[in-house]
Amino acid sequence: MLLQALLRALKRNEREYTPKTQVKDRTALKKLTEDKGVNLLLIRDTFTDVSTIGRLFINGESFCDTLENPYINNERNISCIPEGQYKVRLRLARESATRDYLHLLVQDVPNRDWILVHIGNYPSQTQGCILVGNGREHNAVNNSRLAMDLVIKEILNLGGENINLIIKNK
Repeated sequence: MLLQALLRALKRNEREYTPKTQVKDRTALKKLTEDKGVNLLLIRDTFTDVSTIGRLFINGESFCDTLENPYINNERNISCIPEGQYKVRLRLARESATRDYLHLLVQDVPNRDWILVHIGNYPSQTQGCILVGNGREHNAVNNSRLAMDLVIKEILNLGGENINLIIKNK
């Protein structure tokens, strides 16, 4: 019921969008992943003193760019989280004092909490979280709001539950 309400709300603001999992040649992939939930894979590939940039894949499909802080011993607010496997859940705007849109909460991060996947373009906006964007520059991602909308729509299209995140460094 909640997912249906979220889908209706997103459709009100919808641009022309065809979920990647519904592209004709990917129909078999969708059927294989439906029962297993949503698998997110973040591959970090660019490391500077200021940021970590990577690529997010949803159920094996390259989807958007990511921006995080550099790794600084997993310290709160200034470091990206360690490589590993994490559970993720949708987090409603009403659950947040600072985010007025649907976003993601990464759960069970060792010695950390409130790690989000949210909108932002620059390292100063991460606060230890993961930002998404369509396009990347040196220490930045672009079109973050659009990327977040598309990520959420894709996750909802896949059922919006049982979301797993694997983070790897290249």
